[in-house]
Amino acid sequence: MFTEKKLNRIALLGAFSMFLSTIEYLFPRPIPFMRLGLANLPVILALELLPAPSYFLLVLMKVLGQALVNGTLASYVFLFSLTGSFASALVMWLCYRGLRPRITFIGISVMGALTSNMAQIVLSITFIFGASAWRILPLFLGIGLVSGVFIGIFAQRFSDKSRWWAAMKKEALHESP
Repeated sequence: MFTEKKLNRIALLGAFSMFLSTIEYLFPRPIPFMRLGLANLPVILALELLPAPSYFLLVLMKVLGQALVNGTLASYVFLFSLTGSFASALVMWLCYRGLRPRITFIGISVMGALTSNMAQIVLSITFIFGASAWRILPLFLGIGLVSGVFIGIFAQRFSDKSRWWAAMKKEALHESP
């Protein structure tokens, strides 16, 4: 199931995600536990390289890595990140598998960002803030939309223009399942 090449790809993409998470940690957050989503860039790009089990292992690595970098592993923020990341990853994976080539990484990224935000709002309503959490929904979705477009544009351009990435995709395509 997990060949050495697949594990190496997961590790490389996981390292990129950790690096981007660390960079993102330097930026101020507009709302507590809300990020711009830079660490999702490798996750979005991985849709072109990894089968489902490997893809979701990468998502788990991203969440655990972010929790370690941010010091949130033993907090409710980890639960929010875990839930938002896996809901987002599932929707992005379904969009990529079901709607390609009619949808670009921009659309996939926006769907993922909005799904993550909605999952986190539902958790906020259910466990922490109650119905008053609905008040931040417009701001949350607005920031998610903008960051989703930004990350999607970068992912699309990188996928289209990078020779290194093209070689990675070609190698993954020729690998046995």
